[in-house]
Amino acid sequence: MKKNHDTIAIQVIERMMSLLDTLAARSEPVSLKTLSELTGLHPSTAHRILNDLVTTRIVERSQPGTYRLGMRLLELGNLVKARLDVREAALEPMRALHRSTGQTINLSVRQGDEIIYIERAFSERSGMQVVRAIGGRAPLHLTSTGKLFLSADEAKQVRAYAMRTGLAGHTQNSITDLQKLERELNQVRDNGYARDNEELELGVSCIAAGIRDDSGKIIAGLSLSTPTDRLQEGWLKELLKVALEISTTIGYVPDAS
Repeated sequence: MKKNHDTIAIQVIERMMSLLDTLAARSEPVSLKTLSELTGLHPSTAHRILNDLVTTRIVERSQPGTYRLGMRLLELGNLVKARLDVREAALEPMRALHRSTGQTINLSVRQGDEIIYIERAFSERSGMQVVRAIGGRAPLHLTSTGKLFLSADEAKQVRAYAMRTGLAGHTQNSITDLQKLERELNQVRDNGYARDNEELELGVSCIAAGIRDDSGKIIAGLSLSTPTDRLQEGWLKELLKVALEISTTIGYVPDAS
């Protein structure tokens, strides 16, 4: 039964991609009849899948019976492009910062209520017991980079995050109280950087600086992870400098004032 269900699911995805590819090949809206002919799908099947795609804004119905690619694809494409751009811009500066400090350097982006690690510069000599793999995730409130993203949210958004997640903790240092989190985020806004004091992993501390795009929005976080007893405050200045360097590379213009 499971195999049959998986086969059907794959078939639906293949049909959906066939429709999207056909729409992508045409600059003008395409009729249902033409889409059916070009994809080999029965009109009722094509119509059912297109309706689902319209609901999710992946496809738009320009007029009755004709379709074109939707704006949701542009939004997703821009998101992917931004992540690729920031990773490319950050790679060499991250490696240089790792060589300078000898510590693990992480590049992370926000995805919903978590951060996801998209790049890392590290070596065995950094002494880290736990190195989260690229693609790994962690809660926003337990990480230095996550706090950067939360600090950019409005108060009601932070409260909604707390309600959704329950502010679950991982260690005795984890912030699990909303008022304490709000005070912490105020400090992040004032300081322009964030800290994780063994809140995700015992024995590991992190400092993070935001990477901003040309609109000034934080789109990624650059963090340094180190065994707590090795943390040097001088690394913070280097981290902030490199984060600004990456930001300006992707179009950010610092406020002259």
